[in-house]
Amino acid sequence: MDEVPAAFTIAFAAGVTLTRWTRAWQERQRRIPLAFLPTDAANQVTALHEGRADVSFVRLPIDRQGLSVIPLYDEVPVVILPKEHPLVDVDSVLLADLAGEERVADTLPAEDAVELVAAGGGIVILPQSIARLHARKDVVARPVSDAEVTRIAIAWLEERATREVEEFVGIVRGRTAASSRAVPTPKTEKPRKVVPIKPRTAQRGRPRKPRGR
Repeated sequence: MDEVPAAFTIAFAAGVTLTRWTRAWQERQRRIPLAFLPTDAANQVTALHEGRADVSFVRLPIDRQGLSVIPLYDEVPVVILPKEHPLVDVDSVLLADLAGEERVADTLPAEDAVELVAAGGGIVILPQSIARLHARKDVVARPVSDAEVTRIAIAWLEERATREVEEFVGIVRGRTAASSRAVPTPKTEKPRKVVPIKPRTAQRGRPRKPRGR
């Protein structure tokens, strides 16, 4: 009976969409199942150090000690406003436009923060994917054009860079199945040297006389 391989576990911060990468993995590594671990700012890195995940999609900044980290993309921050707020009529805002606004505590979970905004408790600035995740009809999100972007990265332990980790990171970086490290390029055999064969030539000299009987 074939041994069932252990699952490859992917930790991910809220708002990160994994579908395009996990689909490619399942096409190339059908024998190795995937497992998923949602994380927050407090455990997106500890999940790696504690061995609960093979890779982690994190929201920077993080403590990079002992980790390999590859930044992937930036997220535009948005401000969450009550639906009746005057700024909902503009396409984007500046930080100066929000200077006099009451802020919801950044330490609150995003869902709770958005609920407080809806109740008139202030405003909150969130990464765009988090705002989309907790969208509701009684609030509006507007891009903050001069706020610092947040960056999503993939991280893994340097000491646990297994073949599976390298394969998954390669998928995330856009490596195709044909260029995968898991499929080594066969060596090209050198053509053998062909030595031409010279045709035999007729012997020179006088022809021999036939012997008499």
